[in-house]
Amino acid sequence: MCGISGIYGLKSTESAHRYLSLMNDAIAHRGPDDEGLFIEEKIALGHRRLAILDLSPAGHQPMFDHSDQLCIVFNGEIYNFKEIRKELVNYPFKSQNDTEVILAAYLTWGKDCLHKFNGMFSFALWDKKNKELFIARDRLGIKPLYYSLQNDVLLFSSEIRGILASGLVRREINKSVLQEYFSYQTVHAPNTLIKDVFMLMPGHYLSVKEEKFEIQRWWSPRENYSVASEGKKYEEVCKDVHSLLYNAVERRLISDVPFGAFLSGGIDSSAVVGLMSQIQSQKVKTFTIVFDEEEFSEAKFARLVANKFGTDHHEFRLTPDDFLRELPEALASLDHPSGDGPNSYTVSKITRNAGITMALSGLGGDEIFAGYPVFNRSLKLQAQNWLYNIPQPLRQFAGNIYSGIKKDTSSAKMSQVLSLKDVSLRNTFPLSRQVGLPNYVKSILGIPTLGSDAMQNVLDIELAPNGKELPLLSQVSIAEITSYMQNVLLRDTDQMSMAVALEVRVPFLDYQLVEYVLGISDEYKKPIIPKKLLVDSLGDLLPHEVVHRPKMGFVFPWEVWLRKELKPLCDQSIRNLAKREFIQGDYLLTTWQRFLNGDKQVRWLDMWLCTVLENWMEKNQINS
Repeated sequence: MCGISGIYGLKSTESAHRYLSLMNDAIAHRGPDDEGLFIEEKIALGHRRLAILDLSPAGHQPMFDHSDQLCIVFNGEIYNFKEIRKELVNYPFKSQNDTEVILAAYLTWGKDCLHKFNGMFSFALWDKKNKELFIARDRLGIKPLYYSLQNDVLLFSSEIRGILASGLVRREINKSVLQEYFSYQTVHAPNTLIKDVFMLMPGHYLSVKEEKFEIQRWWSPRENYSVASEGKKYEEVCKDVHSLLYNAVERRLISDVPFGAFLSGGIDSSAVVGLMSQIQSQKVKTFTIVFDEEEFSEAKFARLVANKFGTDHHEFRLTPDDFLRELPEALASLDHPSGDGPNSYTVSKITRNAGITMALSGLGGDEIFAGYPVFNRSLKLQAQNWLYNIPQPLRQFAGNIYSGIKKDTSSAKMSQVLSLKDVSLRNTFPLSRQVGLPNYVKSILGIPTLGSDAMQNVLDIELAPNGKELPLLSQVSIAEITSYMQNVLLRDTDQMSMAVALEVRVPFLDYQLVEYVLGISDEYKKPIIPKKLLVDSLGDLLPHEVVHRPKMGFVFPWEVWLRKELKPLCDQSIRNLAKREFIQGDYLLTTWQRFLNGDKQVRWLDMWLCTVLENWMEKNQINS
């Protein structure tokens, strides 16, 4: 796990060294153990190392193959590198790490080597002989890679701040995606909030040769789901799921440094901890955050799991004062704004301070095993399709009356649903992830109408018909994977864990498990109880109380804090943001005051997103 950066196309090696050094220094937090640069005509590669496997100097990067033809900088882990290494019998390996396996695999199979890798990765590989730069990102977007093309010069880095540190890219806000940020608390790849800086999409590679710049997709969930479950009985499918998840966890336990697991007390993290306990002989180190506010605390469920598996359990009580002290660091660690980032920062820092360098997480379980309300809601909407035989104006009229009477967020969303042309997933799913209602977004940005919906654009690509129609719940899974999971959860997990030099591994996103579950029928996946297929696959692994507990998720009591302990910070940030030319300042200040006065129609997340955006712009000197 590391940070990478690079420049292609600069004629002066002296200039390349200067710019690359600035870029590498900007991401030093990602790799405190080692650093390295490689610079020759046209290409400059930089690396910061967080040593997890093969802690010896043999893991130094940039790394070269035995013939000195290839040079690589690599961020991530290839979990099956030992199996791949056995296929590469003619390569004279000098180390025991996965980086050298990538070099050998590329020499043997070229770009097709990507299909061999099971892991999380982004890497840049320079082929000296063919003068070609090859940059690739893992299937599900666990490890990030940003790039910018400036006058035939390509810059890339694990973080946006790495690119900005070069001084070659203007620090200018991307106004075209502000609607998206306020609507969905993020910006969907390939766009970012910085003008002319993009994210390489998951499952894509970028190549440059003879000044030809090309991006290709090499994997997608829609085109790579498995049909292995077809014709199998439910019990057989459960057995397959258990085996795939067990193997996924086992693969992710390879490490030469101390490791543990996040434990919230929910089904997903409990499943990971339970399987870890079965696989390894030593006690699993588990980490949980608890609150004084009992309604937000999951401590009792985490303790149940910890006691059942005999883990070395660590609880850390978090008060508003504690969080307020940590918040400036968390906000400063945001490489790209979102609403959830500080949550991930706090648990990552606590875990790292306990001497842990790598931790497993239950991220991905909800998306793969139908854990969110949107899965059941989508099935119900499909069953109620008859409603859309009623003329749209009549449905819209009824919805407006309903929302006018109730005057809350849920009624406003119901009104939007009734106004839709139909209940296709393209139309209904974006509403499930929408945090800023259309009227609010138009008002705060001062625009009469909204442009094209970014999430609908994502779904047009990811759910495009391609042969056999996928089950509805699998379509919802793909929608979740390619929107909120990749652009909020995974991005936040990476930037916040790497801010404290902690590697986080996610067994539920093992591509073999994902491909298999996407091919399972709705009949087997329907969440009659929370994540029924996953629970049944685990047998009696989890305590009954954990399986049948109310879903809480990993949340902090933000609404309370914003009106009390965090009020000074938010007030100052919102007042500063109100002065920006792209914001309707009077409207924002009035809305903030309504929130402080307890107006239920103003949600805390809307106000927090404003606070986060302004802090990020100030910290990174972004011009509006």
